[in-house]
Amino acid sequence: MRRAADRSLLPDKDALAPDKDASAKATEEFVRLSFHGAARGVTGSCHMVEWRDRRILVDCGLLQGGRELAEENAAPFGFDAEKIDYLLLTHAHLDHCGRLPLLVKRGFRGEVITTAASRELARLVMLDAAHLQAEEASRHEHQRRNPAAGAPRLYDVADAVRGLDRFGRVAEYGRPLAVAPGLRATFCDAGHILGSASILLELGEPGQSRSILFSGDIGNDGRPLLRPPTPPDRADIIVMESTYGDRRHRPFSESLDELHRSITDAFARGGNVIIPTFALERAQEILYVLNRGVAAKRLPAAVQVFLDSPLAISATEIFAQHAECFDTPTRQLFSAGEDPFGLPGLHLVRDAMDSRAINRIAGGAIIMAGSGMATGGRVRHHLRHNLPRRQSAIVFVGFAAKGTLARRIIDGAPSVRIFGEEIPVRAQIHTINGFSAHADQGELLAWHARVKGCTRTFLVHGEEPAMRQLANRLVGQRVEMPKLHESFDL
Repeated sequence: MRRAADRSLLPDKDALAPDKDASAKATEEFVRLSFHGAARGVTGSCHMVEWRDRRILVDCGLLQGGRELAEENAAPFGFDAEKIDYLLLTHAHLDHCGRLPLLVKRGFRGEVITTAASRELARLVMLDAAHLQAEEASRHEHQRRNPAAGAPRLYDVADAVRGLDRFGRVAEYGRPLAVAPGLRATFCDAGHILGSASILLELGEPGQSRSILFSGDIGNDGRPLLRPPTPPDRADIIVMESTYGDRRHRPFSESLDELHRSITDAFARGGNVIIPTFALERAQEILYVLNRGVAAKRLPAAVQVFLDSPLAISATEIFAQHAECFDTPTRQLFSAGEDPFGLPGLHLVRDAMDSRAINRIAGGAIIMAGSGMATGGRVRHHLRHNLPRRQSAIVFVGFAAKGTLARRIIDGAPSVRIFGEEIPVRAQIHTINGFSAHADQGELLAWHARVKGCTRTFLVHGEEPAMRQLANRLVGQRVEMPKLHESFDL
């Protein structure tokens, strides 16, 4: 049965006192699951479980896309932030942790639980998001624009710091953590980015509990660096991502070949290669494959690579401190004293003035900058200078949500608006989805099949056509595609 969230339907705490008939009590216990982000959309992951007198949030991410989504980020959460007891964070991407400072600003005083690597990365992501909002507000003020024309400023650096203060216990892969009496969470390696996890939530006493598995983002099994996803053996209910629920990725080897060709062809034309890059995992993965490409003589030994992202630079340093998260070949590189992300011609660009200087380079450079969907950050400056040039190439190596600048370019827009200026799109455009950090349709189905005992699945974190195709392949399941703020009594 579906109902809108109504706290009057929740049982009294007195009604939850110990009962002589524990098994009957377990049968009668109230559980509500509601969806406040990534509901028939790809970004803004945020789900809530209500059980006994506890309110557990899984993720609290930003919606990413056009101005309409920016306004939704500033809208009410759909629940009372003050009444959330715990936030379980699957991983540190902005669309999973980016509204945590806003949650604290609106009254959240509970505990955030996540893995050690996610904790360190989330710190970078939230502080960076606060700085970017401040820069955007300053830019609008400097240009004397109407403040209403810009995206609402959600929080500042002080709010982000207060969000960091809420981080408490650290979860370890595969080890059940007693969150509260009768409430256990097990973080399982999701293989998506460093520290990413699927979270198994068990409600009730052992032997009488019900379990909900939140997939988080499930990794693409064919990529380097990280271990493959390892879901738990059983769960009663699954909340699963569906980003690529309607398609299969190209083999990684083919994607690697296309990346090498796009680079060498652009250099032959006398142009640059711009790679809009997510700072977490994607930047490190591209550095890794460029390193291997130079070693295999697929790329020039003296190739100039600019990592123009303070966030990605800091994240790469954190990656080097968590070799325990990597697959065996990458751990062996670290053990041998080799830096798998290092290149002879690598330039780490932190300063904004140095970033602007890159645009004086006419050709022969690989420029990696954020954000991956080109919704903000330094990559927009590099796109402004290189999109009009037929010699250059723009290489997209990740998902681009509807409404983003990256998606408009990928969909073939003849021109795009950047910093108030209409920029013609003449550069060569490449979309290489084999680098995706998300599982494809086959991998999603295989991951789901490994979890026994599930009879009901909720699909989230995907566009509706992808969800529907995936739902049609989940045989023997009751499949739900929740709408924003929709709740389900379990």
